[in-house]
Amino acid sequence: MPVNTRYKDSVFSLLFGNEPALRELYEALFGAALPPGIDITINTLEDALYMTRLNDLSFEVGGRLVILIEHQSTINPNMAVRLLIYIARIYEKMLTGKNLYGRKRLTIPRPEFIVLYNGVEEYPDTATLNLADTFAKASEVAAALGIPMDENPPLDLEVKVYNINEGRNKEMLRRSAILSGYSAFIARAREFTAEAAGGRKPTELTNDEKERAMKKAIDWCVKHEVLKPFFDQHSSEVRNMLFDEWKLEDALVVEREEGREEGREEGREEKEIVDVNNLLDYGLKPEQISLALKLPIDKVLRYQSK
Repeated sequence: MPVNTRYKDSVFSLLFGNEPALRELYEALFGAALPPGIDITINTLEDALYMTRLNDLSFEVGGRLVILIEHQSTINPNMAVRLLIYIARIYEKMLTGKNLYGRKRLTIPRPEFIVLYNGVEEYPDTATLNLADTFAKASEVAAALGIPMDENPPLDLEVKVYNINEGRNKEMLRRSAILSGYSAFIARAREFTAEAAGGRKPTELTNDEKERAMKKAIDWCVKHEVLKPFFDQHSSEVRNMLFDEWKLEDALVVEREEGREEGREEGREEKEIVDVNNLLDYGLKPEQISLALKLPIDKVLRYQSK
C-alpha cells in the first residue's frame, strides 16, 4: 500500500507553528526560558511544488541556535538520516548569498535535533539516535585498501528522542501546558477510538466511527479546558488533519503486517528448500520427497534447482 510520506500538515505542526508556542516548547525541552528579547525565526522547510511541509518544525534562536523538532507516532530508526538531509537544506537556505569560497570563515547556528514520540508501541522515556550507527562497517575494506579507519566516523549527528505519551516525561510535560494538552488530546482520541472499535482493530473502523471518536476527544478537551482556545479556533481543521494522520498510521500498520507476512512466507520457503536439498543429499528422489514433505512435485523440482 503506497504511503504519502510527503504529507506533513499535522495537528502538532499547527499547534506549535507560532512563536509563543515554540518558546514554551523550548522551555519544556531544555528546562530554561528564552529571554523575551531573543528573536525566534521559524524556518520549517516547505515543498513549493506540493504545498506541504517537508519537516515538522525548525526554528532559529537569536542567530545562534537552530532547532529541528520532528513528531513521530511510529518508531523510526532512520530519523538521524532524515534530519541530516533537513539540516543541510536549512543551512543551504541560511547561506544563500553568502560567499562560501571566500577567505572569511562563516558562522552558522549550532543545531539541536529532537524527536517527540507519541505512538502506541512501547518506547522508553528518552533515547538517543546517532547517525554514526547507520554507516556501513567499512573497517575490512579500509584495511584492505590501506586506509586508516578511526572508530569514530568523520560525520555524526545526535538525535534526542522523548516519549510524550500521557504519563511519560512528566516533568517535561509539566513545563508546557500546550505539550501536556496535546498529549492528553491524543490519549483521549485513542481511548475513544478503542471504545468505538469494541475489540476490532482500529484499522477496521469506518470513517464515520473515526470522525465520531475524534469529535468526542475534542469535546472532552473543550469541556476540561484542555487547549480550549486552540480547539475553538481550529476544531474542523484538527478533525481533518487527525483523520489524515490516522489514515497514514493505518497504512503504515498494514504495510508492516504485510511485510511480516512476506517475511514469514520467505522463512517457510527457505526451510522447505533446506529440507528438500537435505533429502536429496540422502539420495531420495523428487517424487519421494514430494510425498514425505507433502509438497507439490513442481515445488520440489524448483527447490532442487536452488
